[in-house]
Amino acid sequence: MNQWQNFIKGFLKENPVFVLLLGLCPTLGVTTSAINGLGMGVATAFVLVMSNLVISLIKNLIPEKVRIPSFIVVIASFVTIVDLVMAAYVPVLHAQLGIFIPLIVVNCIVLGRAEAFASKNDIFSSILDGLGMGLGFTFAVTILGAIREALGAGSIFGFKFLTSDGMLVFAMAPGAFMVLGYLIALVNRFNKGTK
Repeated sequence: MNQWQNFIKGFLKENPVFVLLLGLCPTLGVTTSAINGLGMGVATAFVLVMSNLVISLIKNLIPEKVRIPSFIVVIASFVTIVDLVMAAYVPVLHAQLGIFIPLIVVNCIVLGRAEAFASKNDIFSSILDGLGMGLGFTFAVTILGAIREALGAGSIFGFKFLTSDGMLVFAMAPGAFMVLGYLIALVNRFNKGTK
């Protein structure tokens, strides 16, 4: 049962964006649309799951002095795979996400889960933890992107529902901070109510 709790906690109780406030650079930078948020979330979730899997497998082989650099090499390998696959199959999304894809390597969510969880737990638990945190991150950035796109452009996932444009401020950086602040407040309110 405890293993499944590691999976579930990434959604609301320990959501990396709304509760732990990790990975805010890509969260604020790429969430101008729902599709950008979803793409960034799926890419990060893949890297989280795969790096947790590999680090859990090789944790006893890595000397203590080179633990963090070894984790970064593992993470960078999966980020390279994601970067190349996205460039080949979804070039428009790849261009929109830009530098934020290679920056997954130093995303504190990925490195933090590798250090705090995968290096200390079994393979199955590490996969579930990576999947839970990855889906929690995907949920957060997709919701943030959808709200910003709806308010800023009058559309969701590119489908226009307003004849006019929305409020420009939500398509810019200040809008990202405002929407994120309200979402954090809502999640905190929900978490306090479920205790």
